[in-house]
Amino acid sequence: MTRLFKQLKPYRLLIGIVIILVFLRSLSDLYLPSLMGDIVDKGVVHGDQPYILRIGGWMLLIAGLGAICSIASSYYSAKVASGFGKNLRTKVFTHVESFSLGEFDQVGTASLITRTTNDINQVQQVLIMMLRMMVMAPLMCIGGIIMAVSRDAKLSLVLVVSLPVLFIAILIVQRKGIPLFKAMQKKLDRLNLVLRENLTGIRVVRSFNRIEYEKKRFDDANTDLTQTAIKVNKIMATLMPIMMLVMNFSSIAIIWFGGIRISNGDMQVGDLMAFIQYAMQIMFSLIMLSMMFIMIPRASVSAVRINEVLDIHPTIKDAEHVQKAGNKKGYIEFQNVTFRYPGAENPAISNISFTAEPGKVTAIIGGTGSGKSTLLNLIPRFYDVNNGKVLVDDIDVRSMSQEELREKIGLVPQKAVLFTGTISENIRYGNEYATEDKIRHAAEVAQAADFISELKDGFDFVMAQGGTNVSGGQKQRLSIARALVRSPEIYLFDDSFSALDFKTDAKLRAELRKETGEATVVIVAQRVSTVMDADQIIVLDQGKMAGIGTHKELMESCKVYSEIVSSQLSEEESA
Repeated sequence: MTRLFKQLKPYRLLIGIVIILVFLRSLSDLYLPSLMGDIVDKGVVHGDQPYILRIGGWMLLIAGLGAICSIASSYYSAKVASGFGKNLRTKVFTHVESFSLGEFDQVGTASLITRTTNDINQVQQVLIMMLRMMVMAPLMCIGGIIMAVSRDAKLSLVLVVSLPVLFIAILIVQRKGIPLFKAMQKKLDRLNLVLRENLTGIRVVRSFNRIEYEKKRFDDANTDLTQTAIKVNKIMATLMPIMMLVMNFSSIAIIWFGGIRISNGDMQVGDLMAFIQYAMQIMFSLIMLSMMFIMIPRASVSAVRINEVLDIHPTIKDAEHVQKAGNKKGYIEFQNVTFRYPGAENPAISNISFTAEPGKVTAIIGGTGSGKSTLLNLIPRFYDVNNGKVLVDDIDVRSMSQEELREKIGLVPQKAVLFTGTISENIRYGNEYATEDKIRHAAEVAQAADFISELKDGFDFVMAQGGTNVSGGQKQRLSIARALVRSPEIYLFDDSFSALDFKTDAKLRAELRKETGEATVVIVAQRVSTVMDADQIIVLDQGKMAGIGTHKELMESCKVYSEIVSSQLSEEESA
């Protein structure tokens, strides 16, 4: 937690103000019982009415100032904690944005969501408690002990017996509670994971009639979390009864022995009343500390989880000395590239070498799991190669800045991803400065204009989260329009035509030829009809190149390609 609280530097002045306000409030609380004891001894006992009014007015003034300090300290502590939470969420989100796909796989999306929301909220809440109580509780405890001893040193021996009992109880509860708090956060991760999978995969769940199965999964995760929460709350709940018992027995002991001392003439009634108040203040300060001990263990677990995210150093980062691209635009070259996913025994692709040039279409085809999408993901540097080089404009992508590299690329991913907002905003996501005319032109080229015009609000039609209120083919066409509006040097289409019918596919590819005439186009496809007209076709088989050439050349020289063609097309079509 100490590392996280370094983020509080911008709030040092406010924290100082909070500490001063809490200090002043504590002084007022400590001074009031003493004045009350004086009123009883000098005013009530001796019947001095003016003294009672004078000291009573003074007590009201001190109580009012204490109330003002309390309100102000609560306001400023909330302001500090809220600002701290905001800054920490921003830092975690910004750091996560720099992760490569490998880091996302390492932590998991569900866990990242929990750490960015629930865990930061836990730390934020304990910060408010610390600012309000961590300063006040020790002051009240130490000050109360000093004032109690000043009233009657012998009667203070009661506190010598009761206080160690409270400390021991707090330590035992804390020792048993911390491991359970760690388990709770992990089980919360699991619950989020199950819930997220169920919500995002609701169509699959319903289509396979697995609603009851998903309910059971959720109930199991929910019950597991609930049982752990009940167990930890039972442990923490024992603290309050113990403290109340100690407080009440202490009060009985103070009144018992105090009454004896009053009857012997060793103590005044007002002193006993003040002493009881100071004893209660000491006990309540320990209760405040115990609340801190309940909150801090859970917050410390959350802090560790947040630090785990912040401690992950992205494996893909810009080189110290970044090289800028030269005059060439859109040239892609693979030189003996081999890539293996972390933890995998065999490489996903091996010894891949080819060149893709501007004005030409390079198609990649192969069976499922042959490494087509993996190869494409190496161009925008979503992963770094293990061996060999990926060159863009004659520069190794590892030597270019990620921003400059990706500025050159328009990617249409295999799974079309759309965001909440209008269709126009989704297309403009590829180029925030795109005009309305450019957006409409991109939609026309992507064969999306027809279905957009049929929608109630046209380009102002609001997309649901993930684009669930349009079909798969419509999502793919909008994704293609988003890439086209960017006007990049390199187009990467990762199986982006699979949801389109043959007629729309043919029309779209014909329009793309005109639109991307000077750019480099790399297409990953399953359908032979999509790649037949490409300038060069790369055939992958189990991560290795089985052939490269035009459709005609590969039909004669590549057995893998001819088998794919024969499985999809008739003899007349393949010719």
